[in-house]
Amino acid sequence: MAVSVRKRLLTIDEYHQMVESGILAEGERVELIYGEILEMNPIGHRHATCLRRLIRLFGPGVVSDSVAPDVLLDVQNPLRLPNEQSEPQPDLMLLRGRDDCYASKPPAAEDVLLLVEIADHSLAYDRDVKLPLYAQAGIPEVWLVDLTSDTIRVHRRPSPEGYLEARQAGRGEAIAPQALPRLLVRVELVLG
Repeated sequence: MAVSVRKRLLTIDEYHQMVESGILAEGERVELIYGEILEMNPIGHRHATCLRRLIRLFGPGVVSDSVAPDVLLDVQNPLRLPNEQSEPQPDLMLLRGRDDCYASKPPAAEDVLLLVEIADHSLAYDRDVKLPLYAQAGIPEVWLVDLTSDTIRVHRRPSPEGYLEARQAGRGEAIAPQALPRLLVRVELVLG
């Protein structure tokens, strides 16, 4: 006799209720992806160093009124996606500026100008699970910093099937977010 097993998937609101009730600790390294609570990989030294470089490159001194007015830098914070069953925590996002810094409602897909994921041991997961999720949500541009190959994979033109445009940039090259073309970033400054 075959037994049919069905998963009970969570919504974002149910996920937050688990945090509020203490089932999940607020600082626990988990994220909600397609209704499932998944443990995030620990952040290694190289990953953390790369994130610090990105913060320096996109920080307040760079993302200023002259280069990118009304842009907020957001680091490792939740992003609410429209499927109501996914709330990933990307490594870095450039968001449309809001006076309340998203106090009244958390950032959603339509608020994202650029999303960056840093991948070393998580490359397959970031590429095969999170990237399609971001494309389905309509995130206009994702950079996947691949520490295993020392490249940045730039993904643009989201569709339900994935990103329609993808290119790889390596050392010696420079890239700019599509929404902020004057913000030119040399790849080696991200990779170190």
